[in-house]
Amino acid sequence: MRLKDKTAIVTGGASGFGAGIVRKFAAEGARVLIADLNGDDAEALAEELEQHATEADVSDGASVGAMVREAQRLFGEVDILVNNAGITHLPAPMEEVSESDFDRVFAVNCKSVYLTARHAVPLMKARGAGAILNVASTAGVSPRPRLNWYNASKGWMITATRAMAVELAPEGVRVNALNPVAGETPLLKSFMGEDTPEIRAKFLSTIPLGRFSTPEDMGNAACFLCSDEASMITGVCMQVDGGRCI
Repeated sequence: MRLKDKTAIVTGGASGFGAGIVRKFAAEGARVLIADLNGDDAEALAEELEQHATEADVSDGASVGAMVREAQRLFGEVDILVNNAGITHLPAPMEEVSESDFDRVFAVNCKSVYLTARHAVPLMKARGAGAILNVASTAGVSPRPRLNWYNASKGWMITATRAMAVELAPEGVRVNALNPVAGETPLLKSFMGEDTPEIRAKFLSTIPLGRFSTPEDMGNAACFLCSDEASMITGVCMQVDGGRCI
């Protein structure tokens, strides 16, 4: 019960890494608002775990504001914010990625962090406490070819995490990030272009531990960084990557 009596918002929480984080937080005693563009899936997971759900588009300021207000209505306060929602473009030469795909990647992966900060940080500052966790990627540390603008968006998240941590530390708010390697999530096929045994083997050959990240791996790491056990840790971008970035 490491998160007993804590309240949390997890964006993109209905599937993949987000669902792994939600499940771990719930098991450790947190009250969680599962925010996802897919409202039906969010509701289904919330019903299963006896938690709460809301439909949210993290790239839209009004939607993010409504999400945070819903958390306030439910919980009164927000102890933990997990910016997990993310998207990628399909593998392609950098100059061939469409402008609309570029805009969508940066809206979901980067602008969302700005928008959630606008709405949630004032609440945390007022209380002098809080933990923010950004789900970045090894792509921001060791980029893969043909995912150029996705790589860049995750590098942005890593820098934003460190900048936020420095600014918010005097306010009692910690900010960290997780850098997962490709995982068994709905985005895996998008990263690879197509899901074949040959392409999977190629990806796995770059991971020393020889497997993809799992939602459970992410949940365990997120739980630690958002718990009071990590009270002296801020500005850290933790690789959860089986050694890929060594």
